[in-house]
Amino acid sequence: MHPLQNRTPVQVTHSAGNDQLLYFTSTSLPAKNRGLVFLSDRTGDPNLFFLDFKTGREQQLSRNEEGHLKSYVYFDGRPYRGLGKASISLDPDRGIVYYLQGREIRAVDLAGRERTLVELPSGQMTAFTHVSADGSRLCVPTTDARALDDEHPLPAAKPDYSVDERVQTEGLSSYLRVFDTSTGREIETVPVPRAWITHVQFSPVDSGLILYNHEWTCSDWGTRRMWLWDGRRHRQLRQESGPEIVPPRSRNDWTCHEMWERDGSAIIYHGTYFKDAPQVGGRAYLGRVRPDGSDTKEIVFPEGWNQYGHFTVGRPGQLVTDGYYRTGEDSPEGNGKWLALLNVNWSQGTIDWTPLLRHSSSWTSQDVHPHPIINDRCDAVYYTSDGDGPRAVYRLNI
Repeated sequence: MHPLQNRTPVQVTHSAGNDQLLYFTSTSLPAKNRGLVFLSDRTGDPNLFFLDFKTGREQQLSRNEEGHLKSYVYFDGRPYRGLGKASISLDPDRGIVYYLQGREIRAVDLAGRERTLVELPSGQMTAFTHVSADGSRLCVPTTDARALDDEHPLPAAKPDYSVDERVQTEGLSSYLRVFDTSTGREIETVPVPRAWITHVQFSPVDSGLILYNHEWTCSDWGTRRMWLWDGRRHRQLRQESGPEIVPPRSRNDWTCHEMWERDGSAIIYHGTYFKDAPQVGGRAYLGRVRPDGSDTKEIVFPEGWNQYGHFTVGRPGQLVTDGYYRTGEDSPEGNGKWLALLNVNWSQGTIDWTPLLRHSSSWTSQDVHPHPIINDRCDAVYYTSDGDGPRAVYRLNI
């Protein structure tokens, strides 16, 4: 047993309801170890809270009483009403949380002082937002409402039709909407035809670079997933295989969960190779690519390590995941069962896996995905789990 496995996680949030971290593309941790921003349904509706680590006091930041907003991954929500659980983005340095309440973009500080920046246009469905590292810009991806069946309710898990196929055949569009966080002015509106964009992330060192995706593509998932907008053009970040590429890549691969390195030098992603690919067919991998699309490296995981999870970044070469790692005693069925710490040597193509603990998440909904994050000092991992009953946020010192 690795010595880190002897450490015991600490439950950080406690309520009669269910608590969870923000989505993994946004940190939940304000700078300087001030505390934790999290979602909770303890009021009967989803709302934002701040836990002050120094005093132990919890502050309710939002006052939502309208349920949750219909958007990507929360398809059963209310059209244009409620708190956007997929819309929350924390500016850690300035302690400001951005989120959607219906069509309004709101900003709230850690003391609960709130303001409305602007109202989004009608006829648009939203997804995960992102605030720039300097706090000056907020990117809100929207998609023509017809993509999510316009005004009609949808099942909680996912629509019973291919959203991407509808977007393609009906010529729908997504938009990268960039707002000034001080004035609410819409700085930029970039239409992306025949795309369903659900994830956006500013470069941590250049707010002119926006990483974005094409979600649940009905074809070419291995090459259509990851894109970069540089203010002038759209760059496709993962190209199809060629004779010089090892391991070989294919448009039939599955690629997912792109994320910037903390220093902005590269983008991390993961996926699975096409089942019929020579030597690596069906195997999972971890990838890294430069913002200009160069120097792509992909490292194949051991045979059988295919259980779905997420990866988030720590210091360069350090990652934490809630999936993929597997012992001989683990069933191959279901999603990932372990939190693991990775030290990656990209030049040598090797990964040192350190299992931390079984996170015990049921994975029964988006809200109980562990979505682990590493704090600024890289000495603790925070994650969500419902292993002990109601979902809560836990910390593991590493």
